[in-house]
Amino acid sequence: MAEQTSQNLQRLLDHVGSVVLGKPEVIRMVVIALLAEGHVLLEDVPGVGKTLLAKAIAKSISLDFRRIQFTPDLLPADLLGTSIYHPPSGEFRFQPGPIFTQVLLADEVNRATPRTQSALLEAMAEKQVSLEGKTRPLGPPFFVIGTQNPYEFEGTYPLPESQLDRFTLRVSLGYPARQAERDLLKQHRTGEPVDDLKPILRGEELVQMQHAVREIRVDDSIADYLIDIIELTRNRPEISLGASTRAALGYYRVAQASAYLHGRDFVVPDDVKDLAVPVLSHRLVLRGGGDASAVVRELLTRVVVPT
Repeated sequence: MAEQTSQNLQRLLDHVGSVVLGKPEVIRMVVIALLAEGHVLLEDVPGVGKTLLAKAIAKSISLDFRRIQFTPDLLPADLLGTSIYHPPSGEFRFQPGPIFTQVLLADEVNRATPRTQSALLEAMAEKQVSLEGKTRPLGPPFFVIGTQNPYEFEGTYPLPESQLDRFTLRVSLGYPARQAERDLLKQHRTGEPVDDLKPILRGEELVQMQHAVREIRVDDSIADYLIDIIELTRNRPEISLGASTRAALGYYRVAQASAYLHGRDFVVPDDVKDLAVPVLSHRLVLRGGGDASAVVRELLTRVVVPT
């Protein structure tokens, strides 16, 4: 059973990689976040394939997909939905917003006002929406892929720490290698390849995998290693705000998901070490600015790796 699951996940990675060319590591990170029931922040310049990646993931697993462009005039109701009067019945009927989907692409999420950004908080943390005195569940699964351009600041509202903390991983696609870009040009000559993708997994299978991830064994020494890294982010003079308990929980779950993706039923130190930068760098606030990713990599050298 474990071998079959590992084969299915490798097929998923290859399937998405057939249209998102030259980015196997980014695809792996997004799938890990999906298996861990988390969310992903894709931080990169426009036009490098963020929307393509989100659509490819959704189509490969036969999941509902919605994209919403975040703008300064976007209201929470535009995202969550609202009740509309229905004259024939004389009653108000709830019209769900785009958040009621399984894969939500929140494009340029930092362009919306803090009021609209905050509408995502409950949905991302608890997979539900509270509206008009009712609690409406989301999913399963419910997966948010947020995007933002780190080089453009005019007309944007920086994501607060509470919002960033809801994103389990932050990754960057970057520009493709020359050969991958040449292949991409040929691939798009006759149309959009992602439109022809066929599902190779069902949503129900994904949910079963997410439940199986929770059962992956984490030895006490591995858990202590993870906590040592988390605590070090809170006790370094160059860091004014370290990783939260939510970050530790997310870190724990993606380490389990990484082991599951590799066909193991236990976590090894490399699962923890390899995910440190995408899990922690966007959550740290440095004194005087600086490169948080470099700080995380330096912190890893100060923590004893269990054997």
